[in-house]
Amino acid sequence: MKKTIKWGILGPGKIARKFAQDLLLHPDTEIYAVASRDSERAANFAAEFNVSRKYVSYQELVQDPEVDIIYIATPHVFHYEQAQLCLNAGKNILCEKPFGMNAREVTAISELAGNKELFAMEGIWTRFIPGTEKVLEIINSGAIGEILNIKADFGFLGNENTTRRVYDISLGAGSLLDIGIYPVYLSLLLQGIPKTINAMATFAAGGADIWCGILFDFENGSKAILESTMLANTEIEAVIYGSRATLIMHHRFHHTKQITVNYHNGTQETFNIGYTGNGYYHEIQEVMHCLKNGQTESQKVPLEMSLKLAATLDKIREIIGLKYDADLQHQK
Repeated sequence: MKKTIKWGILGPGKIARKFAQDLLLHPDTEIYAVASRDSERAANFAAEFNVSRKYVSYQELVQDPEVDIIYIATPHVFHYEQAQLCLNAGKNILCEKPFGMNAREVTAISELAGNKELFAMEGIWTRFIPGTEKVLEIINSGAIGEILNIKADFGFLGNENTTRRVYDISLGAGSLLDIGIYPVYLSLLLQGIPKTINAMATFAAGGADIWCGILFDFENGSKAILESTMLANTEIEAVIYGSRATLIMHHRFHHTKQITVNYHNGTQETFNIGYTGNGYYHEIQEVMHCLKNGQTESQKVPLEMSLKLAATLDKIREIIGLKYDADLQHQK
């Protein structure tokens, strides 16, 4: 593939702006096009990032022959439809998490990408953060021994304003898919698929889960205690208890800059590991590497991992009774 990769941005919201700021840091990227159904938002984004093409139709974006890859940054419920739109038009995609509203949608996206021989990846930036890489290095070295259990939380104090996206069930709202996905992903990354799942939740009047507590039990006896909430500002830490040491991914663990290892012999190690830009740069590096080497999947966040994550989230939702329109549509 050519040296400069031309990116299209589908949905110029808050996260897309942070992502675009990091795209500018990579020497081989160009933010070539942006699409929004709101012409003013598209124009403002184009002016801020010196974007060549601005569209008020997603169809126009995917039909632009100059666009190499499209970053999908719209609310959850639109990912499935928009990923298919892009792939059917022959465009590679990086789609914000969650990849789809359920495992069925993620399976369909993955199969379409495979059939089209196009690159597709779920935007789980946590996997590419240098701090996460260091955690994997420490664990794989055997320094903390066998993982006995993990505790991870992600919470913020919301205001239950039902006009906000995070409370709008029609847009895929709720703590589990918005922020609980990070503790769940970390557990899957480090412990694999749980043998059994227990969960409970608290719901807002509109139907979105505003607190979710999850317990994973694994074949080897290890456990994971996970929490997501919009009722409190939590530590947003991950603590990994091993047979030789305890490893702490400090606030905010999903893009941690500090790791502490407390060994059972009384010694301690602390690692301060920064990241480039807003943290999305490392994810961008991976995508660029894959595109330039003709890879249709990332080895670090393969489509299989996205399928496992979606299936696990489906099981949690089934237990707590959280349903979305996408689930009901599939049942028809």
